[in-house]
Amino acid sequence: MTSLQDFLLERDYVKIKLKLTKTNHFEIRATINGIKGLFILDTGASSSCVGFEAIDTFKLKVKDSEIKAAGAGATNMATQLSKKNRLKIGKWKKDKVSLILFNMTHVNTALMHHNSRPVDGIIGADILKKGKAIIDYDRKYLYLKKFMIT
Repeated sequence: MTSLQDFLLERDYVKIKLKLTKTNHFEIRATINGIKGLFILDTGASSSCVGFEAIDTFKLKVKDSEIKAAGAGATNMATQLSKKNRLKIGKWKKDKVSLILFNMTHVNTALMHHNSRPVDGIIGADILKKGKAIIDYDRKYLYLKKFMIT
């Protein structure tokens, strides 16, 4: 019988190692616009996000947004939007990625309260859908489908 890993790798998926934190979140390393960062993988987050403090770090071009963010106990938070970013997770790459920016202080405060490291942002369902993501919770791997150039 073929393993999940073999099955997916034969179908042009890339394998990315996940780290389970003390808060029961998966951490993932990713690169935005050539700059490495630490992120939480969150299947319940509709959009991928970074904190306002990441504007300079990841060389983001931002504009104000009418969208209000909510999550992790906070609601009605002001946001900004950054479009046309390059995202790389392991060997998986995607151009023209939009990111929501908001104040992530409450997220990182909660993580640090539980002796976890603060993160630069959240990889959400938008990226997971684009990458046709499959998460192997038991072995702690994320699989993303490579984009085929046509």
